[in-house]
Amino acid sequence: MEFVVDTSVIIAVLVNEPQRRALIRITQGAHLLAPPSVPWEVGNAFAAMIKRKRLTVTEALEAIVAYRQIPLRLVEVELDEAVRVAGESGIYAYDAYLIRCAQKYKAPLISLDRELAGVAERLGVDVVTVEG
Repeated sequence: MEFVVDTSVIIAVLVNEPQRRALIRITQGAHLLAPPSVPWEVGNAFAAMIKRKRLTVTEALEAIVAYRQIPLRLVEVELDEAVRVAGESGIYAYDAYLIRCAQKYKAPLISLDRELAGVAERLGVDVVTVEG
């Protein structure tokens, strides 16, 4: 089984959010795919958490070490197709990369972002959501 995972899922696992156990259970043994933008999004999420005093720099750096242990395969998506998805759906390109990735690799998208999940479903992508 393959899943396209978004940043919300990765962060939830790394910072021990309530959905962590369910996410690990669902994805255990699966092949995890993501567009090349995801590592930068992870870094941005950690920087925002530091800014909001939710994490210290040391905690964020420790989480990055853990992130590098996740067997995540970064796969290419066509920029023009992703921009088309973004423009037609009224979403940001970062979300469109995930949707296009799921479309291209015919893999369900696993996300905690309800808005992203809704757009993906409207575009015919199978979506797995986990409640907190």
